[in-house]
Amino acid sequence: MTSEGFRYVDGGTIADLVARMRASPRGRLNLNLHPQLSDPIQRFVNAGQPGSYVRPHRHQSDRWELVLSLRGSIDAVIFDDLGGVLRRLPLRAGAEGVIEIAGGVWHSFVFVAPDSIAFEVKPGPYDAATDKQFARWAPAEGSPAAADCARWLATAAVGAVWRGVA
Repeated sequence: MTSEGFRYVDGGTIADLVARMRASPRGRLNLNLHPQLSDPIQRFVNAGQPGSYVRPHRHQSDRWELVLSLRGSIDAVIFDDLGGVLRRLPLRAGAEGVIEIAGGVWHSFVFVAPDSIAFEVKPGPYDAATDKQFARWAPAEGSPAAADCARWLATAAVGAVWRGVA
């Protein structure tokens, strides 16, 4: 619900987001809380399903990202430059896990539990051309190999490296 001077996200707002996410071919969807893409602080509520693919990426060196789980279970996966898993960090609603990822760090997120919800904050303004640098070793979203990579990401342990097959 939006009103003059505040934006309120309640159970109905989350239920609507989850319903729209379930219908999304990507298996994930975000709700922007910031009023415009030029806002200096970007704020989102992200909904996702297991199997959705967040292509490994990094942000510019001065662009951090803060993520926490509001519902369900999400893993943050941190990579080296060659795609090796350095850390797998659980973000569990109500239990543990807030991650701030510095700019320049390769990462992805895995929605572990159905209908998981994340809250994300990062500096703006948003510019699609410069927001993310995608890892060259990771398949593009929508490519035939993306589903294989998503399956690999779901269980990839520290030390694992994506080799192009699940």
